[in-house]
Amino acid sequence: MKKICTLCFFGIIIGFIYLNFNQQSTNSIESISNKIIRFHVIANSDTTTDQALKLKVRNAVLEFAEPKLRNSKSIEESRKILKENDEEIKKISENIIKENGYQYSVITTLDNENFPVKTYGNITLPEGKYEAYRIVIGTGEGHNWWCVMFPPLCFTDITKGEVAYEETEEKMKEYLTDEEYNIVDNETGLNNNSIETTKINGEEVVIKFKVVEIFQEVKEKVGELINKTMDKIFSDK
Repeated sequence: MKKICTLCFFGIIIGFIYLNFNQQSTNSIESISNKIIRFHVIANSDTTTDQALKLKVRNAVLEFAEPKLRNSKSIEESRKILKENDEEIKKISENIIKENGYQYSVITTLDNENFPVKTYGNITLPEGKYEAYRIVIGTGEGHNWWCVMFPPLCFTDITKGEVAYEETEEKMKEYLTDEEYNIVDNETGLNNNSIETTKINGEEVVIKFKVVEIFQEVKEKVGELINKTMDKIFSDK
């Protein structure tokens, strides 16, 4: 009975440690998603012409939105600007499509959507639910182009379509805490597109980002402690 109780005790400790770190990670990811508005332009299909059209729509919309959103100081302000200019953005998109000889419909939405892990320049946003302004062209079955609209990272270099790494870093640090920025920064070692698995009670569990490293270290140390304790228990006469 003493041995069984000891095993149960250590099982509870491991479970508690895992849940604690997992909750910390979840809270950090949620706090990040609450500070960001993403921008997505979804193409009608993955044909070369539809993908090229998507980029033309993107360029026209960013050129229109840049002076309105570049100096936004809060997510609330950006949200208000997008809602006020939604109809105009839709018209701009429709005009670009017609000018290029297509009859695709356009749907624009500002809503919360679930997104997988995505990298933008030197940052990687964790999987989760984010507020996003989306332009869906036609059937919306093609790959999308995306960026971060707030903080205003989309406007670093519209003409070249390049990401300005230093400005991206500066903007993200302005609106995220150090802990949050460490999660999204590709150079800190917390992301690196790392998705690893471990087994808890025989079940394979996905653990993302730094939680993998932390939990692995804790698991190894607790494992060593369990082994030493078990050796002592079973060696007792």
